[in-house]
Amino acid sequence: MKIRASLAIAVLGLSAVLVGQPGVAAAAPVAPAFPDSFALPTGFRPEGIAIGRLPFAYLGSLADGSIYRANLLTGQGRIISQGPGTPSVGLKLDDRGRLFVAGGVAGDARVVDARTGAVLASYTLAAAPTFINDVVLTPDAAWFTDSQNAVLYGLPLGRHGRLPAADAVVRLPLTGDWQQVTGFNANGIARTPDGRALLVVQSATGFLFRVNPRTGVATRVDLGGALLTNGDGLLTIGRTLYVVQNQLNQVAVFHLNRAGSTGALVKTITDEDFDVPTTVAAFGRRLYLPNARFGIADPDNAEYSVNAVRR
Repeated sequence: MKIRASLAIAVLGLSAVLVGQPGVAAAAPVAPAFPDSFALPTGFRPEGIAIGRLPFAYLGSLADGSIYRANLLTGQGRIISQGPGTPSVGLKLDDRGRLFVAGGVAGDARVVDARTGAVLASYTLAAAPTFINDVVLTPDAAWFTDSQNAVLYGLPLGRHGRLPAADAVVRLPLTGDWQQVTGFNANGIARTPDGRALLVVQSATGFLFRVNPRTGVATRVDLGGALLTNGDGLLTIGRTLYVVQNQLNQVAVFHLNRAGSTGALVKTITDEDFDVPTTVAAFGRRLYLPNARFGIADPDNAEYSVNAVRR
């Protein structure tokens, strides 16, 4: 916990002691401070993070696919869904309390009840070699990236968000400006500000693409010459795009036009506690990023954390 969080807690405690003492007026209550960082279980190996309307973060484990829920007010949490033994990578939470989880090298996706941890549905998306990396939700589908193949996979959602049958997966090849290269390709995914298309970052090139979800045609986004080197998780809030650049330990912030076809770099967010952050979610005026710590020795026994920064 950083200094400002500790100071707020100290003030809260002092106020509680003073109230009721002779000659001391009752002070206005001090709101509890959200911690600026909190620990995850040893060896958890986080990658994806999702936050909904309530102050709870959900994180997936690369180690065994378990899902961890943390209270943003306290930093405390627990495993709510034991993993299948294969990775959980990117994940998103919908308004119905369902987590859509990308399965990495397993080539699958699953939907998990965020309250009970029960697996509601599982889908096979691709066969090896594959890496189902990230997911974004639209009103009518969940779209998943594959870092090893030039394809997006869609789960079409029915009336009232009804989940599709196991054989209803949509396979959308990426065409247009998209060219598959050596290394990690499609990674983070988000919606354009107008909601009509998808944004996909290609980690190996640092390019950002606008993808038509009906045709798969990808058009490179004009970022004024900026490259998204080591681009990973994406988040759009209004016309602001946040791009996590994992190995660079920073978040690039862009202002986009409504169509998401052009953007300008506004600022870069760094933090002394970043340790290869991978993905990002927001709550209030804060961004939350898990430290994946890629490249460390003995990752299965290492310590991991989530950091919060002002957006």
